[in-house]
Amino acid sequence: MQIYLPIAEVSVNAFLLLGLGGIVGILSGMFGVGGGFLMTPLLFFIGIPPAVAVATEANQIVASSFSGVLAHLKRKTVDLRMGTVLLIGGLIGAALGVLIFNYLKAQGQVDLLVKLCYVVFLGVIGGLMFIESLNAIRKTKSGKPPARKKHNWVHGLPFKMRFRVSGLYISVIPPLLVGVSVGILAAIMGVGGGFIMVPAMIYLLGMPTKVVVGTSLFQIIFVTAFTTMLHATTNFTVDVVLAVLLLVGGVIGAQIGTRIGVKLKAEQLRILLAIMVLAVCGKLALDLLLMPSELYSVGAAEGH
Repeated sequence: MQIYLPIAEVSVNAFLLLGLGGIVGILSGMFGVGGGFLMTPLLFFIGIPPAVAVATEANQIVASSFSGVLAHLKRKTVDLRMGTVLLIGGLIGAALGVLIFNYLKAQGQVDLLVKLCYVVFLGVIGGLMFIESLNAIRKTKSGKPPARKKHNWVHGLPFKMRFRVSGLYISVIPPLLVGVSVGILAAIMGVGGGFIMVPAMIYLLGMPTKVVVGTSLFQIIFVTAFTTMLHATTNFTVDVVLAVLLLVGGVIGAQIGTRIGVKLKAEQLRILLAIMVLAVCGKLALDLLLMPSELYSVGAAEGH
């Protein structure tokens, strides 16, 4: 069933969009990521213009993340205090990111920049997570429990706050900086930023993996909602029809993903996420390097 997307100006199969939304919703519930790092490139692959994909995908992330957070709140695996600190940084970062996005759009470079950002960030984060997860699994098999660093340079910083759910007493500066960087990525790349935030919360802040997932989703909801609002009012690139179809699939998928995630070990979750991040990175890099089948695209000069 083909459906026309008015802002994207393309026709796409409605069931394909529902299915993509469901898959990304499952990932959201399992890993604590908004799923935008996977969904936005998938939208590129089916012909959605990057500027529209980035702005609209933020919408779907809000829905799937909200659905996932409800499930985690029932299990009491959300650190609301840590989530609030991350959120303050995220809102500042999102505002900065939209300003950068608008400038690059005016220069006509936004499509290339978005794709290059994906290749670089996904490659680096995916590689680091994959290596670390393999090491953790090896240590578990050898009978040694994977040691979580209790003290590093983060613990020496001022403005400390106690985060009881996470069992931490650390400075608010690192969570704020993580939030700012994630907010910028949300605006420029159309992602919730979970693929950056989840590793940062585990390895930099030292939070338990089970608490990280719910807390990450809590922050993602508000940052991506704010980003969507800014894109809709300044760029007019949010396609409501596309957003609704992705949203329906995402909400259902997130509930399924949360149930699956509880049954898997932390190391298994991280290595699965790393493999998916690297797979998407490889596909995007190939698309940028290989010569397209059509060197030129023809668009209507007046209307549709």
